[in-house]
Amino acid sequence: MQKMTLEAKNISISFPGVKALDQVDLTIYSGEIAAIVGANGAGKSTLMKVLSGANPKYEGQVLLNGQLVELRSPQTAQEHGIQTVYQEVDTALVPTLSVAENIMLNDMVLQGGVRVNWSQMADEARKALKRLNMDSINVKAQAQSLTLAQKQMVLIARAIRENCNFLILDEPTAPLSNNETRELFNVMRKLKEESNLGIIFISHRLNEVLEICEKYTVMRNGKIVDTQEITPSTTSSEIVEKMLGRSLSDSYQKTKVPIGDVIFETKNLSSEVGRLEDINITVHAGEIVGIAGLVGAGKSELCKTIFGAYPSESEASSLGGQAIKIQSPSHAVKAGIGLVPEERRKEGVLVHESVSFNLAAATLGKLCAMSFIQRDKVKKNADNYVDALGIKTPSIVQKVANLSGGNQQKVAVGKWLAADSLLYIFDEPTKGVDVGAKRDIFKLINDIAGNGKGVIYASSENDELLSLADRIYVMYSGKIVAELVASETTDEEIMYYSVGGSKKNREEIA
Repeated sequence: MQKMTLEAKNISISFPGVKALDQVDLTIYSGEIAAIVGANGAGKSTLMKVLSGANPKYEGQVLLNGQLVELRSPQTAQEHGIQTVYQEVDTALVPTLSVAENIMLNDMVLQGGVRVNWSQMADEARKALKRLNMDSINVKAQAQSLTLAQKQMVLIARAIRENCNFLILDEPTAPLSNNETRELFNVMRKLKEESNLGIIFISHRLNEVLEICEKYTVMRNGKIVDTQEITPSTTSSEIVEKMLGRSLSDSYQKTKVPIGDVIFETKNLSSEVGRLEDINITVHAGEIVGIAGLVGAGKSELCKTIFGAYPSESEASSLGGQAIKIQSPSHAVKAGIGLVPEERRKEGVLVHESVSFNLAAATLGKLCAMSFIQRDKVKKNADNYVDALGIKTPSIVQKVANLSGGNQQKVAVGKWLAADSLLYIFDEPTKGVDVGAKRDIFKLINDIAGNGKGVIYASSENDELLSLADRIYVMYSGKIVAELVASETTDEEIMYYSVGGSKKNREEIA
């Protein structure tokens, strides 16, 4: 097959106070899978928005097969065969439309007309899903009923059924389980070989970059700093050093803090959402309690149930030594519980509001005089947390939507630090976050525990739990199947219980 080329030449973009891209040159070929890596704020997403037509105010040139193209709108990019699947899946789907309607959405919008052949639409959607080996998804189901993994696959199905020569995947594996990731990689290899697609793969999971990509390009501070072929000798450590401009230890060394009395406890907590059944957990003051499990095990549902977002049944719950019955998120906030959710853009921050407003959102009552917001207090609060958390933003009035993923996560955490909660719940807090920002977030969480608060840390990244947690509860199919001491367990033991292994059989094997 004849190779196609997509080139960016001397691409520059400036935002108020920030040089987002600085004379960037990049070449991607069809029939290859190329990674773009870099710390949060390095310019990856900005560059991808240029190539996808979502950021028309760029300087420089984009060439397709040597011919100049003006990518000033997403429609133009799509007409030139450049398709993009963004990380935040819920913002790209219409929740109340069916799977088939979402996959065929561009056809419905661009072709117009008043008559729709529903049967043909469903058939086309099934064909697209079958190419991904995801034909088990019901094309008549509403998009809002799908899991995060299924939503991601629907978006990829939408992209590949269009005129697609270059496919940009922004953190596509973030919501996927290990098995689903392997299946996606099989599909990517198939599309590359059979359809001659050029695939741009953006991921902070460097082990995945090494597994699926032929080359990687490193961005730092809005510039390309290196492009290299991936060979068997390429390591994650050397990529990390190029990303950060310095060496960084792979693991975070947790600071030991005194463990106090029980600060939070549930007894026989159950919920129909996530099929939670008889959840018994305790969290001590100064303790970080990990929640492990594969995608779909019930980790997120447990976090939201504790926070009152989902209805629950429980024999008893206590917080700070007082019996509680959390019936809503507002009740949880008043009781002293804060949640940093997995989907930060959808649930964790108000993306179209300023940094200062977001940092004040959980404590507005303290920043008001009667019913009036005291702007000087809001500003002081924001200045304090921007400085303390190292939030990179041109100003506190910057919209959160314009920050990098790692800085958005810091804003989501800062909101609850200002609230001075007793129990902090973190649900996949490092999802889509680079190694540098991840280390910052670990330190924030460790500092929270050091101040005598309780922390619940839910993650499918076992190495994070082993580095950060004191104890780990492992979930499988909505139940707690094991309680482990982090310093005495291993990744292998966590995985054993995560896939349904029993304690009895484990003891017999041991």
